[in-house]
Amino acid sequence: MPLVQKRHDHFFYGVIQSCLTTGITAFIASLSYWGTVNFMMHWAGLWLLSWVAMLPVVVFAAPFIRRITDRLTDSV
Repeated sequence: MPLVQKRHDHFFYGVIQSCLTTGITAFIASLSYWGTVNFMMHWAGLWLLSWVAMLPVVVFAAPFIRRITDRLTDSV
């Protein structure tokens, strides 16, 4: 049984997509701390800051991006 109605799927898409991309970006930005005691704290701080900033952008942009993509691509 689904947890949420299909019409709200862009919120879940936004949360998952923003977590993944900001996590990877924060990891890359934290590589200079690799092997130090501060690596995880530095990564977590960068990730949280970037995720809080990007989540609203991704959630609100996702429906528009999907519409543009639908118009630019041909259904098979």
